[in-house]
Amino acid sequence: MASLDVVIVNWNAGGQLRRCLDSLAKTERGGFDLSRVIVVDNASCDGSAGGLDYPALPLAILRNADNEGFAAACNRGASGSGADYLLFLNPDTELFAGSISKPVAFMESAENQRIGIAGIQLVDERGAVSRSCAAFPSLGRCVSRSLGFYRLWPHALPSYIMHEWDHGASREVDHVSGAFYFVRRAVFETLGGFDERFFVYLEDLDFSYRTKLAGWKSYYFAEARAFHRGGGVSEQVKAERLFYSTSSRILYAFKHFRRIEAIALMLVTVAIEPPVRLCSALAAGSTERARAAARGYALLYRALPRVARGMRVHE
Repeated sequence: MASLDVVIVNWNAGGQLRRCLDSLAKTERGGFDLSRVIVVDNASCDGSAGGLDYPALPLAILRNADNEGFAAACNRGASGSGADYLLFLNPDTELFAGSISKPVAFMESAENQRIGIAGIQLVDERGAVSRSCAAFPSLGRCVSRSLGFYRLWPHALPSYIMHEWDHGASREVDHVSGAFYFVRRAVFETLGGFDERFFVYLEDLDFSYRTKLAGWKSYYFAEARAFHRGGGVSEQVKAERLFYSTSSRILYAFKHFRRIEAIALMLVTVAIEPPVRLCSALAAGSTERARAAARGYALLYRALPRVARGMRVHE
């Protein structure tokens, strides 16, 4: 029987973490052995990782003294795993009956042995299917997302997020959502886990790209589904979210793009995107959004030399 470890990184997730664990305790376990459930708490201050009592789950809590970032926390949770599969699960998800058992059976079948990563269909509060898969970024796709062109001309200037596809059917893709990221443990270990230079955002996309280069596939499996709130606790820290998303974008570009393309994307991000975002916020009458954007870009400007050198932005 296949074995599975589940890794959940928590940072001030409040009641979402408990609802996630409740759903995990109730989901079907036919066809696999749930070896460990590891909650890695990144120095939460809301008490969300305290008093977690789930006798039905092989639960362990790992507490970081400081917020080490999502990638580093995932690697810590996966460290020492002997399971066949790792499931990296966001605390703002809730599982349904077959959310795990169905992708396990899919991955175990003989014809799918070259699939290294699987994701499932994610739905929101209204039951609508989220557009969660992505193509590998290019300079054009990154600029389109950065400046919002994909909203105006989605077919001519698409984002790397696959908004144009309804996610109704299963198919091979470049990248599945990190909210439910189901990985063969041997692949994860061979590739050295997530790149910890990404504090948060795009560490999963970077891993999917390295998985592809190593000869493995990623697959979107629409026959299973889970609820995903989206946004998560990052809604609480909008300036920091902007900082980490833009710095991760630049880091990804300098790691995987041609240098001239990486420099071009950096210039767009630091010189063109800020006034576009600020004007958009002010036009919508949201001074709060404008202040958060100004602070986020100020953080980016200070960290830019580290980002361009491929260094970790959060120490």
